[in-house]
Amino acid sequence: MGRKTIKQVFEKIEVIDAGAKGKTIAKAPDGRVIFLSNAVPGDIVDVQTLKKRKAYFEGKAIAFHKYSEKRTEPKCQHFGTCGGCKWQDMDYKYQLEYKQNEVVNNLKRIGHLQLPEVTPIMGSAEQYFYRNKMEFSFSDSRWLTLEEIQSDRDLGDKNALGFHIPGMWDKILDVKKCWLQEDPSNDIRNAVKKFAIDNNLEFFNTRNQTGFLRTMMVRTSSTGDIMIMIQFFKEDKANRELLLDFLAESFPQITSLQYVINGKANDTIYDQDVICYKGQDHIFEDMEGLKFKINAKSFYQTNSQQAYELYKVTRDFADLKGDELVYDLYTGTGTIAQFVAKQAKRVIGVEAVPDAIIAAKENAQLNGITNVEFYVGDMKNVFNDEFIKQHGHPDVIITDPPRDGMHKDVVQQILNIAPNKVVYVSCNSATQARDLELMDAMYKVTKVQPVDMFPQTHHVENVVLLEKR
Repeated sequence: MGRKTIKQVFEKIEVIDAGAKGKTIAKAPDGRVIFLSNAVPGDIVDVQTLKKRKAYFEGKAIAFHKYSEKRTEPKCQHFGTCGGCKWQDMDYKYQLEYKQNEVVNNLKRIGHLQLPEVTPIMGSAEQYFYRNKMEFSFSDSRWLTLEEIQSDRDLGDKNALGFHIPGMWDKILDVKKCWLQEDPSNDIRNAVKKFAIDNNLEFFNTRNQTGFLRTMMVRTSSTGDIMIMIQFFKEDKANRELLLDFLAESFPQITSLQYVINGKANDTIYDQDVICYKGQDHIFEDMEGLKFKINAKSFYQTNSQQAYELYKVTRDFADLKGDELVYDLYTGTGTIAQFVAKQAKRVIGVEAVPDAIIAAKENAQLNGITNVEFYVGDMKNVFNDEFIKQHGHPDVIITDPPRDGMHKDVVQQILNIAPNKVVYVSCNSATQARDLELMDAMYKVTKVQPVDMFPQTHHVENVVLLEKR
């Protein structure tokens, strides 16, 4: 017999803090932590536990006795169901406060680091409509609310074009208006849905792997370019052209209209051919006069304005004088490498994704930057003694790894090389803290700058400067 989760109700509990992954924290009468998904610090609530663990509970607020003064009214009608902007009910200044606390706590508690005074977090000028890339999924059986399921009225249209419900791979919430990407993103999405229904184009069914329309990606850029990419489950030339022609005619501002025919079990396009239907097969981002060519598969920071602020912090921390050899690890499409190049003698970028390196080389050529070189390979294998011997001993290392942080072999290699400075850019201060602890005997943390790239969410970027002890 499996162990049943016995649900308990705790009354009049104060929510005291924000925790990891967008959860908030309360304490049960026995002192155990309760992680909540639908309350704000300062709320006084009745809590129903959903899961009981040895050291903590997971629960939800089922009644509110007092609302926190840190609350604000969410703008989005889909708040609480979508799961994308979990902190939309918290005033932005408090979001920033909790993000800053998380960075400091992780560096101290996980990394056991001695910290300088941490610079106040850099907030985002735009708190809504800040994303340059959104991906929407089609479904022929949209997510129904409990109220809809229990009602006996005709639910009408069952099609959806929107987001996955958290933790449910086959359930899609139909989105009327998303507050994350500026116009014409919402207009395009709603027009595509209406046109598809009016013309009996089949929406995808993930469970049965049937249908025609699968996903839609919308990319916008600071230069005014717009890329739309529709993913079809199968080829149907007449209907494909019908939809794509409708898009091109209705939204002449689209500069790149592309599609993919993907009949495999998952939505990933990295192993698929992307076909340009109209316009260019790319869009451009512009940053301080540098142009970055972005195709459908390119990675680019999703908040363009804040990416610029993040890169400026990185460049300031590196404090280059013009005669340094810089290594940019996990360089992606080489944005940071090119951004610091004019202050350095030479920059070497290393990245595991071959397509990203092709784009990095192309962008450097486009920008007339001749003192950067890019190499592809798994960091823990390529970044070895032979590589250093061949390319030179770096004065400064900039590293911007994925959420998992750096492989321990990469950390060890940085310690072996022992550059004067390391600038560590991170989207996960917990793994950053783990890596920094391994480097603590040789390097001290001299600057810390959190940067908020994703308002209304718990995510936060952090830049740390390490200097030799």
